[in-house]
Amino acid sequence: MILVMDVGNTHTVIGVYQERQLKDFWRISTDLKKTEDEYGILIKNLLMHSKIDPSEIKAVAISCVIPPVTWILDKMSKDYFKVTPLIVGPGIKTELSIKTDNPKEVGADRIVNAIAAYKIYGSPIIIVDFGTAITFCAVSSEGAYLGGAIAPGIEISGEALVQRTAKLPKIDFVKPKSAIGRNTISAMQSGILYGYLGLTTELIKRFKKEIGEDALVVATGGQAELIGRECKLIDKINPFLTLEGLRIVYEMNQ
Repeated sequence: MILVMDVGNTHTVIGVYQERQLKDFWRISTDLKKTEDEYGILIKNLLMHSKIDPSEIKAVAISCVIPPVTWILDKMSKDYFKVTPLIVGPGIKTELSIKTDNPKEVGADRIVNAIAAYKIYGSPIIIVDFGTAITFCAVSSEGAYLGGAIAPGIEISGEALVQRTAKLPKIDFVKPKSAIGRNTISAMQSGILYGYLGLTTELIKRFKKEIGEDALVVATGGQAELIGRECKLIDKINPFLTLEGLRIVYEMNQ
């Protein structure tokens, strides 16, 4: 079995694959204060709760955007699972040529998403990841990673409204009954949902003009369902795209 870990700035998604089947997955808070022992005990408990024997884990693949956590998870993998993890970064095989100005600065999560989308759906393809930040990535018909766009995530914007205003409350991100909000909460929900829908739609349109109108668009990340159901330009919603990418990258490097 392969343990895969996608570590974002806010959340960490953990999955276990048996060959190409995702046996189970978990979503936890990313905590920079956790030690390798705390992560090790937590992950072993999650595995056992799902009736997965931790001794069956024969490989670990990690995508992490926080360097200090990368080191902690590397040590945790060696101490608790007795394996040297594959950590996505410079030097690993991806089968994608990266055409950005500085390939080394492209986030591991973006590369993993691009590989998964390219392998599963083909190209040209546009990947939208609704995480702490919303990232847009483009892969050409020749299989080249061209770059993308980065915008503040939905949760960041909601938190900024609450923190920077005196009366606006924290809200749940759900679709309001109408665009014209009749109270503060529905007005905030409308502004956030339809504002981000407009942002997403406009960027996808501009990407398509540059890489081809036939480009498929796949969405992933925590808010993918919410926006994906409303955006007519999103063709596929794949909540496990990054986990699939980690499995694929691991297989490429064996």
